Amino acid sequence: MKPFLAGLALAAILALPGAAETSLQQANAVLFQQLQSVHRLSAAQMQRLGQIFARSAVIGQGNPAISRHPMTPEQCRARIPGGPDSYASARNERICGDRFMAPLYDPRSERATDATACIDQFEFPNIPCTYPVVWTKAVEAAEICAAVGKRLCDAHEWEGACAGALEPADYAFGLGSVAAMRSAHNARYEASKSWAYGPAFRRGVCAQNSEKSSTCGGGGYRSCGSNTYPTGAFPDCRSALGVYDQHGNAAEHMNLPMAPDQMASRGSTSLGVTEMKGSWFIWDKYRAHPDWCRWRAPFWHGTRVMSRASHENYHLGFRCCKTVK
Repeated sequence: MKPFLAGLALAAILALPGAAETSLQQANAVLFQQLQSVHRLSAAQMQRLGQIFARSAVIGQGNPAISRHPMTPEQCRARIPGGPDSYASARNERICGDRFMAPLYDPRSERATDATACIDQFEFPNIPCTYPVVWTKAVEAAEICAAVGKRLCDAHEWEGACAGALEPADYAFGLGSVAAMRSAHNARYEASKSWAYGPAFRRGVCAQNSEKSSTCGGGGYRSCGSNTYPTGAFPDCRSALGVYDQHGNAAEHMNLPMAPDQMASRGSTSLGVTEMKGSWFIWDKYRAHPDWCRWRAPFWHGTRVMSRASHENYHLGFRCCKTVK
């Protein structure tokens, strides 16, 4: 299947009169076709992805029976000058070894070719004009990233991608608690806070003007639609490093290491605790907390990343990083 035909197929499925009965499995089958085509995944990688998704009754692009997306993939494609393939960069693909990834580096002192890691430009499945995968636990996000040859990002990598400059890790491990580490970090960056698109929060720039389902109270799968936009539908919601949708659409699981040997960027697979980055699809209407680039959240629904009890919900997704040197 050609790269974006699978997106058309999903749009067609969800437009059918019986869309309320469309199964999550059908939608995920289209998603898998798209992943294999765009990212050239092997049969073994696809098998591993299938195993991870099969363990969950909810992982996917939202409950097809109740999700009401404000924009279709076709409308997204029409909004992007040059179409979704224009987001791809031959230079970045040479550095990162995959389409739609951006090198992580500090442009003030480094070149893109100096990068030792890359980050997905879009929320998983990291394909422009597709809906983000949500209802993932942090452990599942880490497993999915590993299945496609990548890894979960450390918090400072996501933050650097958003702020437009990867800075050295500053986890203040000696402070010993998530709250103390968070407080020290936020105090350091409060005066220089910024958003991917500039120095001040702006409405209308990112995928933040959707609606929460009227039935969504406690956050259940059968009551809360994942009413996201297609990824990359807002070309100006872009960081200086070329990363999209870090504000709005889906919030994102990241790894917050509590010790040096829990840093994914240093090769750890045991990882630290959960950190939820960014904001979600209703942000222009309801700003529940700060969402500037380097802000670290309270320990909401906190667990170890690799815990089977890690949190999942209708607006929580992820993106992956990849070590390249």
